[in-house]
Amino acid sequence: MPLPVDYEERVYAGVLGKIIGVYLGRPFEGWSYDRIMGELGEINYYVHEKLDKPLIVTDDDISGTFTFIRALDDYGYDPAITPAQIGQTWLNYIIERRSILWWGGMGNSTEHTAYLRLKAGIEAPCSGAIETNGQVVAEQIGAQIFIDGWAMVAPGDPERAADLARRAASVSHDGEAIYGAQVLAAMEAQAFVESDLEALLDTGLAVIPPSSIIARMIGELRDLRLREADWRAARRWLDERYGYHVYGGGVHMVPNHGLMILSLLYGQDDFQRTLMIVNTSGWDTDCNAGNIGCLMGIKNGLAGLATGPDYRGPVADRLYIPTADGGRGISDAVIETYYLVNAGRALVGELPIRPKEGARYHFDLPGAVQGFLPDEAIDARGTLQLENVLGYSAIGTHSLAFHYDGVATGRAARAGTATFLTEEAAHMPGYALDCSPTLYPGQTVRARIVAAASNGEAVRCNLYLYSYGANEARVLWRGPETLLLPSQDTELVWHLEPGSDASGLWGPIAEVGLEIRSDRRAAGTVYLDTLTWDGAPDTTLTQPPTGGKMWERAWVNGADHFWPAEGLRVSQDRDTGLVMQGTREWIDYEVEADLVPHMARRTGLAARVQGLTRYYALLLCEDQRLCLVKALDGETVLAEIDFPWEYDVPITLALRALGTTITGYVNGEPLLEASDRDVPLEGGAVALVCNVGRIDVSGVRVRPVTVS
Repeated sequence: MPLPVDYEERVYAGVLGKIIGVYLGRPFEGWSYDRIMGELGEINYYVHEKLDKPLIVTDDDISGTFTFIRALDDYGYDPAITPAQIGQTWLNYIIERRSILWWGGMGNSTEHTAYLRLKAGIEAPCSGAIETNGQVVAEQIGAQIFIDGWAMVAPGDPERAADLARRAASVSHDGEAIYGAQVLAAMEAQAFVESDLEALLDTGLAVIPPSSIIARMIGELRDLRLREADWRAARRWLDERYGYHVYGGGVHMVPNHGLMILSLLYGQDDFQRTLMIVNTSGWDTDCNAGNIGCLMGIKNGLAGLATGPDYRGPVADRLYIPTADGGRGISDAVIETYYLVNAGRALVGELPIRPKEGARYHFDLPGAVQGFLPDEAIDARGTLQLENVLGYSAIGTHSLAFHYDGVATGRAARAGTATFLTEEAAHMPGYALDCSPTLYPGQTVRARIVAAASNGEAVRCNLYLYSYGANEARVLWRGPETLLLPSQDTELVWHLEPGSDASGLWGPIAEVGLEIRSDRRAAGTVYLDTLTWDGAPDTTLTQPPTGGKMWERAWVNGADHFWPAEGLRVSQDRDTGLVMQGTREWIDYEVEADLVPHMARRTGLAARVQGLTRYYALLLCEDQRLCLVKALDGETVLAEIDFPWEYDVPITLALRALGTTITGYVNGEPLLEASDRDVPLEGGAVALVCNVGRIDVSGVRVRPVTVS
């Protein structure tokens, strides 16, 4: 089936609808209808400020949706991907008791229960089966809340979407939970090519047994809509027949799926009204609103998101995905859109799309700002408005307009986007945000900018960044500036030299953006076409002289114990733990560390780390061997030698990844080398690896390598 001509924009609308719905419903998740009406009234817009909560939050609905779909990429975009492979994806990206899931315990949290089954060696679908976990546990809502991505990679193909949904949902769920997920996935897939709600409901029902509770409930709700005009009365009817007193276990699929169908039937095809009904009705509000927001976004497109209040402006495309792949933690709706679009293209044999030659920030979708916000620092506050506009792009269609006014000596205009934890995100309630910075010293930042012809005079433009300094204060750094004349376009280039900080080391880089300055009062517009960076980092990952805590947060902790103090200490009680930092974009580089092993059975360094179970590692093994291994659905020894080593004796290990060649060094000597051409890991972070024991490391050095 050919892809829809507006595939990218509809996926973008679906992603936006998903995160808007989650952010709408999250602040009062689990509240009853009566409490919502008593304390908040109808939910027609964001209410986070009323409850003193942040708008942009980490949430399992978002994290799981945009993480578990990565199984397709990790397993070669095979449409016959197995539940077992998707289960392995859980084990790779989920950090136990820290990321994605509600860690409510065995038999209480369905997803935690399934995760423990997977860890114990029970593969999916047995990990989520009724026979394994019981019907109540297996039929909770989680099968549905993570399912949108599987629909968005199958546009116009509801049968494939439902099949993928079944495979993915069966990792943790069974029975009616899977049926609800399949209905939603089929409807979302068909919504790319069909806008009529009744036709979409027919499509959803066609992929599940007519005898199922989900099918019966949908039929009864459709009949009810014909005779009852008031959604509140319909909600009471649903509560009486399908409420939590009938379907228990905490957050059962059936009642919440019923609320979603009810909101669609009574929402008058309007995004705001539909989300108002599903949120005001209570129960699992962020899950239900996220799913319905996605469906409405796909069905009605970007225009459908704009019929009511401005939902997009406060969100600014921002979303967080805390996983063991820390470089993906700070993301945005555009990045996730093209990830899904390219997965959908791969499934039908199409090549991937790389807007503006793969620039990280390209703004090439209507309204996209990719997390860019005006700087609220005292010297810049109130000088800038941002707007996504058509034109002013060398090879794309859109750009981000910086409309500045009042810029003068001492008054700059700045806007940037987060590259690491914001101050607000660092203290996130609920699910913590584990992530690594996306930008590092040694990399080169590039931006193409264009001045409006109507600008009255030239302005000085430069890239800037904020890094974390002493006491978590943000320190402003400026790149080389250029004088930009009206109508002129230019490229700003800034190589982030290691040691640019006067103290010799950067702190973690928190934000990057564009600054506009002038010695005379100026107003006008500068268009940002692209902003991106490339290259491997050239840096030492350790405590900066300025101290603080943010450098510790740059490490994603996948170990039992992690103590960043004078250096880095990792302790593992069982199995293998990793403490990771970096991004998938790191390809050819060398990682080195002075390591002191204490009691560890195996310990060392890893490179091209793509999670907890995908990496290359150079390991000191307890039987006096040195091993070069590849972890990928198990472990393969690429090369090994006998090598005497001792506890409590410092040793310098280095691991070089260049193309398909992986080389291990000890005390500067190359001792092991292997060429991996069998499904090679092409890029990823660095990590300290420890198996049952403790290691101490003063710091980790990363430097780029190239073919000589």
